[in-house]
Amino acid sequence: MELEFLSLAYPPLLVFAAALLVLVLPRIAGFTVGALSLAAVLAISLVAPEGQHLAGTFLGFERVVPFYVDGFSRMVGIGLGFLGVCSVIYAYSSEASKTLVAFALVYVSSSIGAAFAGDWLVLLFMWELMAVTSTLVVWHYGGEAVRAGFRYAIFHGTGGVLVMLAVAVHYVEVGSFVYTASDGIATGIPALLAVLGMGVNVAFIGFHTWLPDTYPRPHIAASVFLSVYTTKTSAFVLYRAFPVDAQSELGIYIAYMGGLMAVYGATFALLQHDMRALLSYHIQAQLGYIVAGIGMGAWTVTSEIAVAGALSHLFNNILFKSLLFMAVGVVIYRTGEEDLYELGGLWREMPLTAIAFGLGALSITAIPGFNGYVSKGMLFDAANPDPHYYGEPEFQALYWLLWLGAIGTLLSFIKLGYYVFFHGESDFEVADAKPGQTVAMLGLGGACLLFGVWWQGLADLAPTLHGHGGHFEFVYPGGESELHPYSQSHLETAGILTTVAAVTFVLVRKPLSKLDLGDPVMFVYPATYSLSRWTMLAVTETYAAVDRAVVGGVKRCYWIGNNPVLAVDAAAGRLPDWMVDVDERQPTDGGRPSTIHLRTGIGTTVLLLMLVLTAILWLLVV
Repeated sequence: MELEFLSLAYPPLLVFAAALLVLVLPRIAGFTVGALSLAAVLAISLVAPEGQHLAGTFLGFERVVPFYVDGFSRMVGIGLGFLGVCSVIYAYSSEASKTLVAFALVYVSSSIGAAFAGDWLVLLFMWELMAVTSTLVVWHYGGEAVRAGFRYAIFHGTGGVLVMLAVAVHYVEVGSFVYTASDGIATGIPALLAVLGMGVNVAFIGFHTWLPDTYPRPHIAASVFLSVYTTKTSAFVLYRAFPVDAQSELGIYIAYMGGLMAVYGATFALLQHDMRALLSYHIQAQLGYIVAGIGMGAWTVTSEIAVAGALSHLFNNILFKSLLFMAVGVVIYRTGEEDLYELGGLWREMPLTAIAFGLGALSITAIPGFNGYVSKGMLFDAANPDPHYYGEPEFQALYWLLWLGAIGTLLSFIKLGYYVFFHGESDFEVADAKPGQTVAMLGLGGACLLFGVWWQGLADLAPTLHGHGGHFEFVYPGGESELHPYSQSHLETAGILTTVAAVTFVLVRKPLSKLDLGDPVMFVYPATYSLSRWTMLAVTETYAAVDRAVVGGVKRCYWIGNNPVLAVDAAAGRLPDWMVDVDERQPTDGGRPSTIHLRTGIGTTVLLLMLVLTAILWLLVV
C-alpha cells in the first residue's frame, strides 16, 4: 500500500465508524461524534495535497485506488463535509432518531467514498452502497415512505446495473479501472451505458420520477441528507466519465439534456402545492445546469469555463439546496403543514427561518451577491455563442433553455416565499427554529453569501480556473480569457431575468394558484405496474402450462408401464371403427377379457407399421 500521513484517515471510514458509535453512545455524544467525523472530512479535503492517494491490489486487480485527492474531489469533499456537519446539527435539533442518523451517516460515507474514489471498481462499490443506504434512510420513516422507498430502490438498482455493465466493458477495452485525466469512460457502449445508468441518479427527464416521489415523504432531516448526497455525487461521477477535453460525441446530447432538465424541473416546480415536492423538482432543474456544463466541457475541444461553472454550481448547490430543505423542514416541523397554499404570513412568527429561506432563495435564483449568481453566470457564458462570450454556435438553443430555466427558478421561489412567509396573516402561532436548526441554516446561508461576495474563493476552488494574483484565467475554443462575474453585462442579465420573473409572477399568480397538474411522466408507475403484472402473469401461466403438460405426460407414461394391456385397449378405442373393433371391456372377476379384432388386412397392417417405424427413425436421426 502506498500511504501518506493523511491517507491513514480514510474519510469514508471515519464517517462509517461514527455511524456505529451513534447507535451505542448517548444521543448528544453520538451526534457530536458524527459531526466531528464530517468536520474531519472537511479538514482532510482542505489540507490534503493533490496527488494524495491510497492504492493497492484487490482480488488480483492491480492498482485499485480507493482514495485519490485532486482539485475536483477536493472541491466536492469540502462541500460534502461542511454540509454533513450542518446536517447532523440540524438532525439533532429536529428530533431525528439515532437509527435514522446512523443510516444517514453510512449513506454519507458511501457518497464521500464515491467522490474520493480513484478508479471505477471502487466507485462501483460505493455507488451500490449509496443506493442501498439511501433506501434505508427513506424506509426508516415508515408509512408512505416505504412504498416510495421500494420505487426508489428499483430505479437506483436499475441504474447501478447499467453502470456496472459500463465499467465491465470499459475494463475489457482499456485493461484498467483507474481514472485517466481526460479520457473518462471508454467510448462506444461503455459511454452509452454510463450515461443511462448515471442519468437515473442525476434525474434525466424520464428517469427523474423517483425524485419528487421520494424526497417529500421521509423525516425532514432525512430529506436534507437525501437532497444532496445522491444527486450531487452522481453529477460529479458523470464528470469523471466525461471530463473536460474528453471530446465525446455524447457531450452535445448530455448538454442539451441538461438544458431540458432546467426547463422541465422549473416548470413542474411551479405547479406544485407540496413544498418539498417543489424543492425536489428544483433539484432536477439545478442538476440540469450542472449536466449542461459537463456536456459542453466534454464536447468542445477545450471549454474550461463550462466545467468550472458545472463544478462550482455543484458546490453551490450543496449549500443552497440543503439550506432550502432545512428552512422548509422547519416550517413543516412547527406547523405540520406541507401545502404552501395553506400557509402565509409566517415571517412574523418565524423571522429567523424566513431569513434562512431568503438566503437560500436568493442564492438558487442567482441574485448578485450570492453564490449561485457566480456559478450560473459561468454556465451562461459557456453556452452563449455571442462573439463576446465562449459558446459554440451549436449551443444557441441550449443558451435559451438555460435562460428559461432561470426565469422558472425565479418564479418558483417568488411563489414559495410569497405564499409561505408574506401572503396574508398567519393562522399559526408557532415558535421559530430551534437553536440547532438556526445554527445549521445560518451556517449554510453565510457560506452562500460568502462565496457570492468573495467570488475569488469559489473560483480558487474550481480546478479549471487558473488563478494569478487574484485574476482567474481559462482557456476556451477561441483562445484565453479572464473571469469577470460582476461585469456590467452580467449584472444587466441578472436584472433582466429578475424583472421578467417578477412581472410574470404578478400576471400569473392567481391562475397559477388554481393549477394542480401532475407530472405526465408519473404515468410510468401505473404503466410499469401493469406491464410488470401482465408480464409476470404471462411468464407464470406459461410455466404452469408447461408444468401441467410435463407432469401429465410423466403420469401417463407411468400408468402405461403398469397397465400395458389397458393402454393398448384405450389407444385402440380411439382408432376409427373401420380399422379395429374393440369389445367393451368386461369385469375381471370371471368375465370375458377384452379382445381386439383387427379389420385391416395384412398389407394395411404392414404399411401402418412401416409408417410408425419410419416416423420413429426420423425422429431419432433428427
